[in-house]
Amino acid sequence: MIEIEVQNETHQTQVRLRFAAVPRIGEGLRLREPDGMWVSYDVLDVWYQKAEYGDVWIPFLHVRMTPGEVCDPHAKEGFEVEREFAPFRI
Repeated sequence: MIEIEVQNETHQTQVRLRFAAVPRIGEGLRLREPDGMWVSYDVLDVWYQKAEYGDVWIPFLHVRMTPGEVCDPHAKEGFEVEREFAPFRI
């Protein structure tokens, strides 16, 4: 596991998370919001800084909420799923 500092542009926060691989620029992530809901984020930048100890490079991510997540106020309430499956009900 790789510990990566994620800098969230949307909420102006920083948090350290563990990943199996370092995400690339343009990839999407699902992160938990302060209200407990999962939201999509886009990776804007990835960079490495040398650690204070040894010859180790620490990765950093800069992320921003995916534009579709910001615009759809009903996505968090589950209405999007209801609309998707409504035609299949009997």
